[in-house]
Amino acid sequence: MTNVCISGSGLFTPAESVSNDELVAAFNRYVENHNNEHASAIAEGSVQPLAPSSSEFIVKASGIHSRHVVDKAGVLDPAMMRPRIPKRSEGEPSLMAEMGAAAALQAIENAGRKPEDIDSVIVACSNMQRPYPAIAVELQALLGIRGFGYDMNVACASAAFGVQAAVDAVSRGSSRATLVVSPEICTGHLNFRNRDCHFIFGDAATALLVEPLAGSVSRDRFEVLGTRLQTQFSNNIRNDFGFLNPSEQPPRRWDEVLFRQEGRKVFKEVVPMVSELLVSHLGDLGIDTNAVKRFWLHQANLSMNQLIAKRVLGREPDTVEAPVILDEYANTSSAGSVIAFHKYHRDLVAGDIGVLCAFGAGYSAGSVVLRRL
Repeated sequence: MTNVCISGSGLFTPAESVSNDELVAAFNRYVENHNNEHASAIAEGSVQPLAPSSSEFIVKASGIHSRHVVDKAGVLDPAMMRPRIPKRSEGEPSLMAEMGAAAALQAIENAGRKPEDIDSVIVACSNMQRPYPAIAVELQALLGIRGFGYDMNVACASAAFGVQAAVDAVSRGSSRATLVVSPEICTGHLNFRNRDCHFIFGDAATALLVEPLAGSVSRDRFEVLGTRLQTQFSNNIRNDFGFLNPSEQPPRRWDEVLFRQEGRKVFKEVVPMVSELLVSHLGDLGIDTNAVKRFWLHQANLSMNQLIAKRVLGREPDTVEAPVILDEYANTSSAGSVIAFHKYHRDLVAGDIGVLCAFGAGYSAGSVVLRRL
């Protein structure tokens, strides 16, 4: 078995950003239009009026202040309220592969490698732009990487699951080096007309390069000390979009095939699941939880992250120990924990321990324990 490291990371951030105030203004215009259109039915009691949103509500519920998006105009159009993405021909790169390539090239450069040094690509994210050809194979072609590629989906935990798959492949010699790429266009499956969740998601793409520790040339390396995965079935976070939707009788409503969740149930059930996973994983590796210098947690909800870190550490964490990026990026699904890693790891010194942890629908959770070299 070969010792393995993460030798480079990359991040693609869409140029456009939407603040809470902008999002709320668009949502409230939609609410006003809806309530005016159904004024008679609302007065009769046959239709419930929609309630407006507010920036204060969003920050209190999530800690989110803004989000990067692939298309701002469509999201903020009360008649559209979804990203407006021009259709591309089969001869053009898909948007998801294009975003992934930008992050991947950055990770390759940061690792001091070239595409010819890599022979496998895993695209690990919560939604694929199409079933096949695999986005990973398209991305492999765009980057000029020989070997193989495949897609995997474990919702918001996908990046952690992808890292374990990459570690397994590299440590066993079936891949010299593996890219784990997480392109997330989360605004495409978000119901921007639902007050309870219209603010949750943003778009981004991340990449990590996994390779053997021996022979790696990067000066920014983290040895992988261990990985651990866990799943537990739950309907509390769900997306029912699929190829059988047109065949279902009766057909689903348009909003039934988008993201939805029972937020309070998720909070109550995921926090102990993830906390116990981290404590047990670190304990089995012989690492005291308070010896961990950095927790790069999935960026879904500020209160959730704070409580998980508090349960693991036995005290209140600070933002250095558990950095936050969801205030700027919102929830970017599988990309969130890697964004936190990418932005907040360079201050760590040789020997420092960090944990990358992603969790979400499924329920699914993954822990990757790293040591700075």
